[in-house]
Amino acid sequence: MAKHVFLTGPPGVGKTTLIQKAIEILKSSGLPIDGFYTEEVREGGRRIGFDVVTLNGRRGILSRVGDGPATARREYRVGQYVVDLASFEQLALPLLRNVHPDSSGVKKICAIDEIGKMELFSQSFIQAARQLLSGSGVVMLGTIPVPKGKPLGLVEEVRSHKEVKVFTITKENRDNILEDVVKAVQNCLK
Repeated sequence: MAKHVFLTGPPGVGKTTLIQKAIEILKSSGLPIDGFYTEEVREGGRRIGFDVVTLNGRRGILSRVGDGPATARREYRVGQYVVDLASFEQLALPLLRNVHPDSSGVKKICAIDEIGKMELFSQSFIQAARQLLSGSGVVMLGTIPVPKGKPLGLVEEVRSHKEVKVFTITKENRDNILEDVVKAVQNCLK
């Protein structure tokens, strides 16, 4: 029986849009849910980075396009993007560390969009996500990238975890799979 639900698929296929729709449905049915999603930041029609947006409306920088070679300080880079680790951890870590079942034992849902290269620069994020994955009382609803190049440790742990249901999102199924995703999360709460 699954305890967690994750979506995977190629970049731009609609994982974030789908998880946002699932979050709205779950929230509107009164289920306790917290977490974050990532959002593209565009300027003049060009993508300049990504922000982390919490479900309670806080926003912070995840990454921005970096100019030139890495400076003297250590930079965390994914392609052209420089990751703002401090900003990411300040927003995301409290959400992951403070999501626990309430006193009545009602399970909570923790949305994580996404567990990917940028987020995995944070060892604290990896630890917190692993604790949620192996613990009880919290259902994770998240996204992971498709395997490409060198395997990402935590992503592969999630993908192969026996208590994780993984939905592969495609352009063909993305408009029809929302109900299945929501039902899978609801079944994890039982």
